[in-house]
Amino acid sequence: MFAIDSLLVKIALIGIIGLGAQWIAWRTGRPAIALMLIAGIIAGPVLGLIDPERDFGALREPIIKLAVAVILFEGGLSLRFRELRQAGTAVLMLVFIGVPLGWALGTAAAYYGAGLPLELAALFGGVMVVTGPTVISPLLRSLNIPPRVKHMLKWEAIVNDPIGALIAVGVYAYITHGGGASATTVVADVVAASALAILIGIAAGFALTTAYLRGWIPEYLKAPILLTSVIAVFVLSDLVMHETGLITVTVMGVVMANRETYSSHMLRRFKEDLTILLVSGVFIILSATLDWQVVQNFELRFILFLFLLLFVVRPLTIMTALLFTRIPIQERLFVAWIAPRGIVAVAVTGLFALRLTDYGVPGAEALVPLGFGVVIVTIFAHGFTAAAVARLLDLDRGKGNGVLLVGANSWTIAFAEFMKSQDREVLIADEDKLALRRARRVEIPVHHGNILDEAHEDEIELGQYRQLIAATGSDSYNALVCSELAPEIGADRVSRTGGQSRLKGLRRGRIFTLAGTSIEELLDRLQAGWTFGRTRITEKFTYEDFVVRMKANGGDSLAVAKASGDLVIFSIDRRPAVEVDDVIWTFVPPEGPAKPVSSPITGSAEIAA
Repeated sequence: MFAIDSLLVKIALIGIIGLGAQWIAWRTGRPAIALMLIAGIIAGPVLGLIDPERDFGALREPIIKLAVAVILFEGGLSLRFRELRQAGTAVLMLVFIGVPLGWALGTAAAYYGAGLPLELAALFGGVMVVTGPTVISPLLRSLNIPPRVKHMLKWEAIVNDPIGALIAVGVYAYITHGGGASATTVVADVVAASALAILIGIAAGFALTTAYLRGWIPEYLKAPILLTSVIAVFVLSDLVMHETGLITVTVMGVVMANRETYSSHMLRRFKEDLTILLVSGVFIILSATLDWQVVQNFELRFILFLFLLLFVVRPLTIMTALLFTRIPIQERLFVAWIAPRGIVAVAVTGLFALRLTDYGVPGAEALVPLGFGVVIVTIFAHGFTAAAVARLLDLDRGKGNGVLLVGANSWTIAFAEFMKSQDREVLIADEDKLALRRARRVEIPVHHGNILDEAHEDEIELGQYRQLIAATGSDSYNALVCSELAPEIGADRVSRTGGQSRLKGLRRGRIFTLAGTSIEELLDRLQAGWTFGRTRITEKFTYEDFVVRMKANGGDSLAVAKASGDLVIFSIDRRPAVEVDDVIWTFVPPEGPAKPVSSPITGSAEIAA
C-alpha cells in the first residue's frame, strides 16, 4: 500500500490535477492557465496535499529548470521563419525596441511603485519583460484570432523568455560583483556566454537534423535522442553561465523547425504531447509552492506596481514599439493588453531571491511575493478577459465551426454553396487550378495547393475549421489526409467519402454520410438532380419521424447543425444524437414523398415538416 505522503502518489496527483484542469478548461471554454493556477493553490496551500519543497526537496529546482528547457525548445520548434512574412517587422520591433523599453519602464515601476532598491528593481524589471509559452500557448489555443496576432504573441513569448532571464543574470552578476566598475565586465561576460549558447544551439540543431536526414538514427530512437539532446545542451550551456541554457534550447528548436526532416511531424507531435504534460505539472508545482508566509509578505504598495505594470508599462511598451509598423490599431491594442507571466517569471524570480537573500541584499525577500502577485494578477486579468477584448476590438473570428473540404469537384462545390447559405464558413482545398476556378466563380473561398504540403500549413488556420471532409477521387489520398490532419483538427472531426475500402475506425477518418456513399456516386446523384436539404427537428416532428420519411424518400443524411452552433457529421459508424431545434442536412432525390421547398440557392432544398 502507498502512503498518502508517498512521492509516487504526489507525482500522480500532480499529473491528474494539471491535466484535469486542462480538460475542464477545454469543456468549459475557460482559460486553462487560470484553472491550473487555482487547482495548484487549492492542492497546495489550501488543502496541503502537495508541498513541493517538502516532497521534492533539492530536486525541485532542477526538475523545474529541465521542464522549462523542454517547453522552450518545443516553443522554438514552432517558430518558422515563414510566419515572419506577416509579422516579421512587428516581432523585430517587439524584441529590439520592446525589450529595452519594457525593462526600463518595469524598473521604474518596481522602484517607484513597489519601493524596491534600484538594483533589485532592475533585476525584477528584466524578469518582467517575459511572457512565456507556458501561459501564452494555452491562452492562444482557446482564442480564434487573426494569425498575425497569434504569431506576434507567440514569437514575443518564446524569444523574450531567455532574454528576460539573461537580463536578470546580468543584474545579479553586477550586484554580487559590487560597484559600477564591474559593469563593463559583467556585460561582456553575459554577451560572450550568450553568443556561445547561440552557437551551441545552432550546432546541436544542425547536427540532429543532419543525422535524421542521412538515416544515422533509427526511427524508434529519434524522439528519445531528441529529448536527451535538449537536456544535454541545456545543461552544457548552463554550466557556462546560469540561464544561458534557455537561449541554447530555443535556438536549437528554431533551427530544427526550419530544417525539414523526414520525421518532423512525428517529432513535433511528440514534443507537443510532452510539453502539455510538463506545463501542467510545473504549473501545479509552482502554484502549490505559494504558502501563507509568502502571502503575508505581500505589501499594499505592491498593488501600485501591479497597476503600473498592467495599465502603463505594457501598453506604453507595445504601442511605442509598434508605432511605425503597419499593424492595425486593433491588433496593437490587443497585443498591448495580453501579457500573462508564468513559469519562467516565477522560477527566475524565486531563484535569484533565494541567492540574493543568502548574499545579504536588503529587500530581496520581497521578490517572491511580488513575483507570485504578478503571475496571479496577470493570469486572471488577461486569461479571463482575452476573449472579451478580442470581441471588443473586432478580432474574434467566432467559434471556428467552419468546414474544410479537400477536393474541388461539382459535388463539393455544390455542398459548399449550401453550407455558405447556412452561414457556415467553408474552404475548398485542391491542387487543380481549373477545378478551383469553378469554385471561385460562385465566390467560395479556396486554397490552391496540397493540403499535406508543410509549405502551405501557415496559409490555412486549421483551428478555424471544426470539420474536415476529404472528397477527392482517390480513396488512399483521402485516408492519408484524415490520418495526417486528425491530430490537428481532432480524430472525431475528420471524414472521407466512401470507396472500395470502408474499414471502420478513426485512424483513417470516418466514412462520410450515413450510407457511406462514394464520391463517384455523389457526383452521379448530383447530375441526376439530387439536391441538398435541411430539416429542423421539433417537438411535433421528431427525429423518429425524420428517419421514417428519409427511408421512404431514399435520401442520405449528411450532418447535424446543433442548436449550439456546432456541426456533427453523419458516418457509417456514427449516428449523432439529435435533439429538438437541431437541423439535419440531407442529400435527397428530386422526387419522393417529402417534396422540397424552393430555395434561392441552386441545388438546395428544405424538406417540409
